[in-house]
Amino acid sequence: MRSLILAALATTSLLMSACGTAPAGQAPDPAPVSSRCNAAPAQFAMGRNVDAALENEARTRAGAKTVRTLRPNQVVTMEFNAERLNLTVDGAGRVTRVSCG
Repeated sequence: MRSLILAALATTSLLMSACGTAPAGQAPDPAPVSSRCNAAPAQFAMGRNVDAALENEARTRAGAKTVRTLRPNQVVTMEFNAERLNLTVDGAGRVTRVSCG
């Protein structure tokens, strides 16, 4: 019984060590690219009228996965999403705040 347990542990150890290394001559997979939002590069949007092109450019500069435009008196969810850029606009559609979440 003891030898069976030792064999199982050795096999498990061997399999786990194989998962942590790349085959010889091959580079390991790069770390996943973060899509965490950074609002600072998107501040250029302040005071501009929001449209699809502005949303896309602000999202790209912020490194966000998604963007949403928040209009006055609009009902919105309040959950925090580190991959989302928020563009808050006034009644005329001008951006008054750029934030992540």
